[in-house]
Amino acid sequence: MNSALKDKRKKIGFSYAWNGILATIKTEANFRLHLVVAILVVICCFIFEITRIEWAIILLTIGLVLVTELTNSAIEKIIDYLRPEIHPAAKVIKDVAAGSVLIAAIISVIIGCIIFIPRLIGWM
Repeated sequence: MNSALKDKRKKIGFSYAWNGILATIKTEANFRLHLVVAILVVICCFIFEITRIEWAIILLTIGLVLVTELTNSAIEKIIDYLRPEIHPAAKVIKDVAAGSVLIAAIISVIIGCIIFIPRLIGWM
């Protein structure tokens, strides 16, 4: 396969992914909320001058929350497409997907507290 075709495929795949992220930003309030919180957390990371390992943990945690929110949104859209009428099984599927976001968000708050509370106490 020639390199021009490979480059075109990568660009197309990237553009589809980017379009999916932009569509989620436009349509999902919870994703926008997670993005705002992520930006605020990154600002706090700079203010409190966290260590490199703490940066890695924070970025992985932010990534986890955003990925679970994207996955949840995709699952909800699939269920709405396949089963537009209200159905108990569809509700369970959506609830389970939303539960994954909740777990990721709770873990991220715990990690944030572990990293930032000692700094806040020392800052006062």
